[in-house]
Amino acid sequence: MRCNVTKKVAVVTLGCPKNQVDSEVMSGLLAENHILTDNTEEADIIVINTCTFIQSAKEESIETIFEMASLKERGSCKTLIATGCLAQRYGTELMQEIPELDGVLGTGNIDEIAKLVQVAKGERLSLIKQGKPDFLHDEKTPRKRSTPDYLAYVKVAEGCDNYCTYCVIPYVRGNFRSRTEESVVQEVRDMAAQGVKEIMVMAQDTTRFGQDLYGELRLPQLIRKLACIEGIEWIRLMYCYPERFTDELIEVMRQEPKVCKYIDLPLQHANNKILKEMNRRGTIEEAEVLIGKLREAMPDITLRTTMITGFPGETEQEFQTMVDFIQRVQFDRLGVFSYSQEENTPAGQREDQILPELREERRGIVMEIQQSISGQRQQRWVNRIITVLLEQELPDGRWMGRTEGDAPEIDGQVYITNETQALISVGDMIKVRILEADSYDLMGVVVS
Repeated sequence: MRCNVTKKVAVVTLGCPKNQVDSEVMSGLLAENHILTDNTEEADIIVINTCTFIQSAKEESIETIFEMASLKERGSCKTLIATGCLAQRYGTELMQEIPELDGVLGTGNIDEIAKLVQVAKGERLSLIKQGKPDFLHDEKTPRKRSTPDYLAYVKVAEGCDNYCTYCVIPYVRGNFRSRTEESVVQEVRDMAAQGVKEIMVMAQDTTRFGQDLYGELRLPQLIRKLACIEGIEWIRLMYCYPERFTDELIEVMRQEPKVCKYIDLPLQHANNKILKEMNRRGTIEEAEVLIGKLREAMPDITLRTTMITGFPGETEQEFQTMVDFIQRVQFDRLGVFSYSQEENTPAGQREDQILPELREERRGIVMEIQQSISGQRQQRWVNRIITVLLEQELPDGRWMGRTEGDAPEIDGQVYITNETQALISVGDMIKVRILEADSYDLMGVVVS
């Protein structure tokens, strides 16, 4: 039975860019028999792609479900579906506690979204695949990108094998599984033909790409192939774990002009005892050696990392080790999470939990220190001419864009004055002279 083509469906995405790819796949599958809309007020069917990474993400997901449930009560929405990590983890509870939900769909079978939407019109249904999720999209899977024409997310693998003691991702996403090189390359070729200039290459552990399929780390080879695709201008690497960041990958980054001199290197802590208790591989000394290699090979590289404050048992001295490391290494960008106690994780079951107030206090200390560091690091761009990807014309006549050192939705912006009245438009890559910088953003003028 085919769905009624007049039905409008809205897909609401929460969480990370990896989740956004899943939403784009579901949108592609739904678009075959439905009309997609960004307006939830007019949608007959609302699909909420949820996140469950930390407590605040769970709360946002629940709040969004209730917000969308109010549209159902008013009669505009006829079918309400929850998908994604929260649905995978708590599908049964969601169906029991939220009667407005017509269905839940897990991460292991998002390709069944059209089936769920059709069946849920007549009955409440849970489609949570038993066992570990194993879905993996490829270049042939329908996908409706929600990003601007010039930008695309490229998920090269799914799942995770790291089993960090604080993290639920392996349980809700399954084991690490790479796509084939051929599949990724073809998908990016298709994207380039559609006008994409910047691709964000990512997985839960991007540097592990290929190890499960080919018996070796294949990210360097993949990046070389992607760099040969005409039309692609920027290749940005996200979620690269330090212990699998090889010298070969550094050399590819150094040699290939299309590869952004930018790395997201999630370290999570800087004390070896805490890192071991987190089940993180490698030592902080090894990470610092890697950072030195990256900066030696690419002096202008932008380095981003994330840290967690208040991990169970974290002493003042261990926290100070993190602070000292941050002040010594001087990251360009740094995100900080206060530890989130997740049920059914080894860290979550420990009895030496740090008080939430202290976790947040330590987070605030790190954020304040990093703001000063970022402000100093940003000054190196002043009076230099750099390439900027234009993203938006502002009401005051200025333009807003990003450098290769700024990931979309994560990092800062460049605010640009077009004094020469050069003909420019969204998606253009232009030269900008930087005049000012603060901790997050740059300000400059168009160079003729």
